[in-house]
Amino acid sequence: MVGRDNAVSVEGVEKQWAFCQYAQKNAEVNKLPYIMHQGDFLAYEDEKGFDVIISNPPFYHEGSSKSENEMRHTARYNTHLPLEQFFKKVSRLLRPRGHFVFCYDPQQFQSICAELMKVNLTIETVQFIHPKRERKASLVMVQARKNSKALTEVRAPFIAFDEDEISSAAHMIYKKARTHSIKCTL
Repeated sequence: MVGRDNAVSVEGVEKQWAFCQYAQKNAEVNKLPYIMHQGDFLAYEDEKGFDVIISNPPFYHEGSSKSENEMRHTARYNTHLPLEQFFKKVSRLLRPRGHFVFCYDPQQFQSICAELMKVNLTIETVQFIHPKRERKASLVMVQARKNSKALTEVRAPFIAFDEDEISSAAHMIYKKARTHSIKCTL
């Protein structure tokens, strides 16, 4: 949440204990005040609501190959956070005119649009992310807003790599963010 003095208060909700620990460590490394709630997002309650919700939810669909590792499976597959329930919960937690920013599988874009409309969230900005120029999109970034009547801005595709090097556009984002991320393996 952002207050009148532009101070940002960050809270996270994570189902898996290990990922709570990673998020907490990342917050420490980046000197970011952070409150972590361990538990299922669908069970999370907050009476004051939020101005912005940012999420990297599990989005692999039922038909994709499954991981046998339980931790990976929970982190990656949308059976653990179905779109309809996820978007309903986000809509309830957002304040009026609040923003919802998330990434998802671009092959499910039609379902994303349909489910967002059901809960009065309008896609204001969308951008498809391509690993390389000649490859199909591997991710879609969506910024939606509660109670918005705006038309959708479809941004130019974002290309992550030029040949085998990080693209200049990706490099600029990393430079501007000036953050550090801990590396973890599952």
